[in-house]
Amino acid sequence: MANRLREIRLKKGLTQEELAAISGVSRPTIVSLEKGEARETKTGTLTKLADALGESVSAVFFSQ
Repeated sequence: MANRLREIRLKKGLTQEELAAISGVSRPTIVSLEKGEARETKTGTLTKLADALGESVSAVFFSQ
């Protein structure tokens, strides 16, 4: 899954640990998503991360 998670996280000045704490999503999951290694991810996980970043799911995970 191509995404802008890392780019947006860094733009907001957050570490992976901080994003994990804010979103309630584990750091290993964030690492996996940022590396594009996650094969299946629940919609709720994507929503938690996008909400924590103040972005829409589509802007973070599905933009071109």
